Amino acid sequence: MSGGFGTRLRPLTCNIPKPMVPMMNKPMMQHIVDLLKTHGITDIVSTLFYQPEIISSFFNDGSAFGIKMQYRKAEADYGTAGSVRNAADFLDERFIVISGDVLTDFDLSKAIEFHEKKKAIATLVLTHAKNPLQFGVVITDGGGKITRFLEKPSWGEVFSDTINTGIYILEPEVLELVPYQEDVDFSKNLFPALLEKNAGLYGYISDGYWRDVGNLNEYQEAHLDALDGQVQLRLNGKKVGACYIGDNTSILTSHENFFGTVLIGSNCTIGANVKIIKSVIGNDCEIEDGAVIRNSIVWSKNKIGRYSELSSCVVGKSCIVGEQARIEDNVFIGDRCIIGKESKLAPNIKLWPNKEVEDGAILTRSLVWEDKWLRELFNDSRITGLSNIEMNPEFGAKLGAAFGALVGKGKTVLTSRDSDNVSRMMNRSIMCGLMSAGVDTSDLRATSIPILRHELRSGKDAGGIHVRKSPFDKNLTDIIFFDSNGKDLPSNKTKAVERLFFGEDFPRASYSSVGGISFPERAQESYIEKFLSTINTTAISQAKFKLVIDYSNGIASTIFPNILGSLQCQVLAVNAHLDPKKLTRDKSEFDSAVFQLSHIVTSLGYDIGFLVDAGAEKIFVVDENGDFIHNDRLLTLVTFLYLSVNPDIKNIAVPITASAEVDLIARGMGVEVVKTRDSHLSLMEASTSKEVKFVGGTKGGFIFPDFLFASDGMYSIAKILEMMALAGKRFGALDQEVPKLHLFRSTVHCPWERKGKVMRYMMHETEGMRRVLIDGIKVFFDKEAPSTSVLIWPDRAKPVFHVHAESTAKETASSLLKRYEEKILTWRDSNE
Repeated sequence: MSGGFGTRLRPLTCNIPKPMVPMMNKPMMQHIVDLLKTHGITDIVSTLFYQPEIISSFFNDGSAFGIKMQYRKAEADYGTAGSVRNAADFLDERFIVISGDVLTDFDLSKAIEFHEKKKAIATLVLTHAKNPLQFGVVITDGGGKITRFLEKPSWGEVFSDTINTGIYILEPEVLELVPYQEDVDFSKNLFPALLEKNAGLYGYISDGYWRDVGNLNEYQEAHLDALDGQVQLRLNGKKVGACYIGDNTSILTSHENFFGTVLIGSNCTIGANVKIIKSVIGNDCEIEDGAVIRNSIVWSKNKIGRYSELSSCVVGKSCIVGEQARIEDNVFIGDRCIIGKESKLAPNIKLWPNKEVEDGAILTRSLVWEDKWLRELFNDSRITGLSNIEMNPEFGAKLGAAFGALVGKGKTVLTSRDSDNVSRMMNRSIMCGLMSAGVDTSDLRATSIPILRHELRSGKDAGGIHVRKSPFDKNLTDIIFFDSNGKDLPSNKTKAVERLFFGEDFPRASYSSVGGISFPERAQESYIEKFLSTINTTAISQAKFKLVIDYSNGIASTIFPNILGSLQCQVLAVNAHLDPKKLTRDKSEFDSAVFQLSHIVTSLGYDIGFLVDAGAEKIFVVDENGDFIHNDRLLTLVTFLYLSVNPDIKNIAVPITASAEVDLIARGMGVEVVKTRDSHLSLMEASTSKEVKFVGGTKGGFIFPDFLFASDGMYSIAKILEMMALAGKRFGALDQEVPKLHLFRSTVHCPWERKGKVMRYMMHETEGMRRVLIDGIKVFFDKEAPSTSVLIWPDRAKPVFHVHAESTAKETASSLLKRYEEKILTWRDSNE
């Protein structure tokens, strides 16, 4: 499989396809050819797509490498399986599929032997990975038969650290299931189809080394692993001590100046007093006197000047580095660049091919974010970073240009923000980037996310962006992306934005096509009209509620009073003015706000108190007795209220993390509960079903699809007031009436690289038990006590596991929590 673009390896792949990128002075694909040849596989066909002539001209017919090589070039991207289908005329017997751009020393003979023993139609070669998120997670039974396949899962779906390596052993009849010249993927289409048919899909877990060289850091790490001897490769050159030295290479420095393993290509000249530490030097290079090269990869035909210093960097082909130049960590230089004498390249920058840095120049940018975001930008549809450090104007403009390139020139993007100054700055810098890509922007300025979503539903805009101060950390800023329907931008689109951002190859619009800015005027009025038309205002008005609302100094304070004026409620407002410095509350500030809210409600004898988050998406509730209602219990009570006043409803949706109290209520009323992953995106997806009329979250967010497909704190308050009026109930009384379970929660620290292992152990531990695999692993223990369960799931953003234990019996829930905390610690620390 040799069609890779290598977008995230740019600028190194600007002139060559990814399989031809040098790895230890050989193209990556040549190492794969060496591996195949070692295991007696010498008839090879390469599927080509991007810059095919570079691959075919290097390998030709394969005879120089002791193999037979054929080629099949696709006219379009037909997916992984569709690409192999193009070579079906060559594949008339059992064959192996392997990527030309991975680094591995797997024992393929053992994998083939396993395939034959199992009489499999398809065998996937698997391995254990520290971070399974980027790959397909595969679950097998004791005999190696695949029972579940998840392509690029979220953390909650990482049920194991066993991943698909993209190496497959297949029988030729498998290709009969792949239509000719259609987009078909092995992982997304073919293997799930084979699994559904129970056609004999197996997984072989291989020992040995495997790394997907997917980005620039992975490329550096792969070299360091190879220099450390972690992967078995055939290296060119004569071994002298810990060094490998190519033919016709002249070394004038002492070998004592080489530290760690060093690989030097052929026809090189290494000058006097040169120091090389754990590095790779390509063919035909000249390293002049006194140069120091540490932990770096220098491609072929480069000249490194006298007394220059290179540290943890990669230098492409045919570059000149001038005397006394300094190139620092994480610098990646494309082909044919000239780095002037005494110049300095600061960490974390990239130079595209044919660039020139003048003598004495200091090339630097404040790119702290580059270091953090070399791997990925998005967490779901959100990007979060340190305000005015990682979130800076340069970053905003570049991000806006990347998103603009995705939506396309001539389209319009809707933008909004909160009242924070950094949010204002980032919103404007993003708009600049969008304009540079030829995209128009309609700026709603300071407004809430629900109003932005509402406006996007009109279909006039190609997408939306909202910038806010993080509700969780006052030092952070969030940028949230939406599609043209107002829903969270899906993962395939966020990945496309990442590719454009990291590739830096997005086009600039011509002068005459630069985008413009407009400021829509009726967005708020349209929102309020829709809001009031879907609420029973008469019922609320007749109830004459007395309520306290804490606006958290957020955007709702500019909108909701106008709506409440139509509902005839007596309202005492707290923190009802915009204050950018108070948009984020830490735990102590939140607890203090809840205490104040409780005090006011009880002192005045009011019916209820609401705290709206600064973004106007979530709510928190204090009942008439001044008691704070925990989010899990709030979901239970709101669900009970909703089903009580809407007896015809047959379907609702809640996340898998919701208390079983919801199931007990629904069962008693004959209602089916749809379970989703614990994310706002999953809840929104559930709300698109015509049968589902209510979606409740466990974090204070509620969705009423008749109004909006996403959570809206202001609407949730109005809807709760409506239901309280129709039911004649207050939350304190409800809390006493509705059955309670005992729910205990905890978190257990777990390094990122061990999360997959813990999940794998949990899967084995619970094999044969009643369990649900939606987001994490939920196991039921009905024999111990009714409605008893444990849910564990890895946090998406932190190195921790969450553990929930629930039961009708308090002691049972407490005991289960401790039991699984201990199990997680044991699995985490095991030395397998």
